[in-house]
Amino acid sequence: MAKTPSAFSQHLQPAGHFIVYAAFRVFEFVLKVLPLTLVARVGSAVGMLAWMLGGSYRKLALNNVRIAFGRELPEDQLKVIVRRHFASLGANLFCGLKLPLMGEQEVLKCVSVENAHIPAAIAAEGKPMLYAVMHLSCWELLTQIPSVVSMGRRPSSIYQPLANPFLDAHVRRNREKLGYILFDRSAGFSEPMRHLRENQGTLGVLVDQHAGDKGVWCPFFDRLASTTSLPALMALRCDTPLVPIGVYDDGPGRWRIVFHPPVVSREETPTAEGVTAELNLAVERVVRMAPHNWFWVHNRWKTPKPEFLLANYRRGITLPVGYQVDRLQKFELLLRSPNWLGDACMAFPAVRALRQGRPDLRLTVFTPSKLAQLWQSLGIIDDLIMKDGKEGVFTVARRIKERARFDAAILFTNSTRSTLEFWLADIPRLVGFKGSLRSKLMHQITPEQKPGTPPEHQAHKYLRLARHCGAKTDDPALFAPGAPVVSQDGKIRVGICAGAEYGQAKRWPMERFAEVANALPQLDWVLFGAPGEAAMGEQLSAMLKMPHLNLVGKTSLDDLIHCLRECALLVTNDTGTMHLAAALGVPTVSIFGSTEPILTGPLGVRHTIVRHHVACSPCFKRECPFGHYECMTGIAPVHVVQAIQARLASRE
Repeated sequence: MAKTPSAFSQHLQPAGHFIVYAAFRVFEFVLKVLPLTLVARVGSAVGMLAWMLGGSYRKLALNNVRIAFGRELPEDQLKVIVRRHFASLGANLFCGLKLPLMGEQEVLKCVSVENAHIPAAIAAEGKPMLYAVMHLSCWELLTQIPSVVSMGRRPSSIYQPLANPFLDAHVRRNREKLGYILFDRSAGFSEPMRHLRENQGTLGVLVDQHAGDKGVWCPFFDRLASTTSLPALMALRCDTPLVPIGVYDDGPGRWRIVFHPPVVSREETPTAEGVTAELNLAVERVVRMAPHNWFWVHNRWKTPKPEFLLANYRRGITLPVGYQVDRLQKFELLLRSPNWLGDACMAFPAVRALRQGRPDLRLTVFTPSKLAQLWQSLGIIDDLIMKDGKEGVFTVARRIKERARFDAAILFTNSTRSTLEFWLADIPRLVGFKGSLRSKLMHQITPEQKPGTPPEHQAHKYLRLARHCGAKTDDPALFAPGAPVVSQDGKIRVGICAGAEYGQAKRWPMERFAEVANALPQLDWVLFGAPGEAAMGEQLSAMLKMPHLNLVGKTSLDDLIHCLRECALLVTNDTGTMHLAAALGVPTVSIFGSTEPILTGPLGVRHTIVRHHVACSPCFKRECPFGHYECMTGIAPVHVVQAIQARLASRE
């Protein structure tokens, strides 16, 4: 519950605002008596001090500069840009406070103007003046020289009120005495539009900030960034060009103002989204003229929370006409694979949904080595990081950091250890379910199901994780692995998986598997199983009365995938091999006892579940506490034979 401010704190707040305002006016008095050049040099020194002490901002700026120029410039040059940026930022901040204390003619002596013919031509046509303004050098300079930008029109700006009412009134007075009309941003944009249309006025709009969930996602330095479409909408509705305007350092206390060519849409019918995409390219060109002058300490490429996959955004993604999608810098997403084969297979639909989440996605899976071939078989993974079970958390974290600068990571595991490995790898967005102790390490927790809702299949739980990140999960194709491969020799090949690594409670008696196979000698039987089940495979093989192939404990995961794809059907306990067959599109007859098919059974019409309900099932235990495994022994071989015959008949 939010705390209500006490009467005492409410009384102190105006006093605190006034103290800040009074201190600011004293600082203004000091600035007023100092020469502008000296103010710029002092500000530059303060900026360098901030560069030395402001580690988090220095890191943010360097990361942003890497995004913009990391493919073009070496690391040492990127650091030079950041250092120069802090010096420029400090100088222009101090100068921006000094300039309102000077007269317009005095300020104009510090400014040179280039390409003034561009806005002059627009004014000559009788059109309103609409400027795309950037956080570049001393951008506040534009508010102090209305005669340069207004072209004889009434200037205006969209204004974000300050929290301090005394400072807010002070700033408004300074702007209005120069003839500016100020439009409160929170009041909407109908009044600025009316000013442009009816008065052929002049308006500057900031265009280079992160626009949040309401923006258009389009390339900026070849990386998708949320961008406001407001300037584009204004330009289209007022039928006027959108002119980028840049301010650049030109020595201490001196600046160049450059009017750039209007933004032109290459669409047949211009749209706000298309113009916005072209605007980003124009802003990029403006920034490239003096990279250290741009505002790099703003998180322009912010990762949205929670839906960083962008698939559900209303305005969506727009690329400029002719822009090749492979130019986009990659959004690096790391997935932590489940540790078990069956769980990994049940995560396939969620991974397919994630893959479709955004066009710039590069998908890496961190997986136990034993599952590497499984993930490679999926065909939509860009890279794998394999884990040896003996590696420590710091070793794992170091290997992750060496592989890529990941933007986000999704954990399909619930363990604290796997979360700690990713957290130590300094990944800025960790997503997963709450788990045990790991919630303190994650940045985005996917909510659990609401109490009283029906039981959720594990595959749908993984999909819920993907949906929370912004993926679309309602496409039936996410569960459509394709048709199995038909054997070339014309035989109807049927697999048997009689084991289960989890425990005896999941195993139908081996002699009953043998009885089923012996009842259908016309089929080509193949035995599958884990490496530790080789002895069981030999026993089962000895029980069969017809020729068959015993591959229990003799296949790699890659071999198992290849062999399963040639099967018309798999008869199996609730095992990882069952989930693998389902993921490959191979029909199954699956025998359940201690576990619940609603939660972990194979999904789709190709699969038949055979089970015998007893009062204590499902118990999810490894061994039957009563010792008689009635949930399994209650299933007669004839029931499985009938299920096999019906499933094979449905193929014809």
